Amino acid sequence: MPLPYPSPLAGYENAEPLPNKINPDGKSLYNPPGPLSKAYDQFPEQFNPNKNGFDFHIYYIQSDEEETKFARALHERMRREFPEIRIYRFWDRPVGPHPVAMFEANVFSPHETGALFSWLAVNRGPCSVLIHPNTDDPFLDHTELATWMGRQWPLRTEMLRPFSKALAARNAPTA
Repeated sequence: MPLPYPSPLAGYENAEPLPNKINPDGKSLYNPPGPLSKAYDQFPEQFNPNKNGFDFHIYYIQSDEEETKFARALHERMRREFPEIRIYRFWDRPVGPHPVAMFEANVFSPHETGALFSWLAVNRGPCSVLIHPNTDDPFLDHTELATWMGRQWPLRTEMLRPFSKALAARNAPTA
């Protein structure tokens, strides 16, 4: 049974074969020069154009005093370090599908996404981070399309299921 995903090579069906030449490092493959991907400057077409590109949910254990203190300091530092990014209030309890306390940051460009991702990779401390895109399917955004830094927490996704076009299509009767 074929996978329910579009081919990653769509649009490259008639492209020249890539060379098998090895770079001077002796390990990586040589890629011939070409135009830069549009993904450097704009999100893929599957993203919801009426929303921000990615949500970063920074989780902390609210019953752990030291972790809460660190998370508060991280929240403040992110507001100072990234004033162009939308950063929401600091929650001291679980909200929505999130099983522990968290705060959220939204990014609006691939450049902001990369900057925040790389910064959090080395500065998030004990906090976990759920990173998800904003397509038109919040269930898939929080599950199949999500990426984690640190501990992966089980989300309460039942509230997102009714909005999933992908789940509806998968569960539709076949003729």
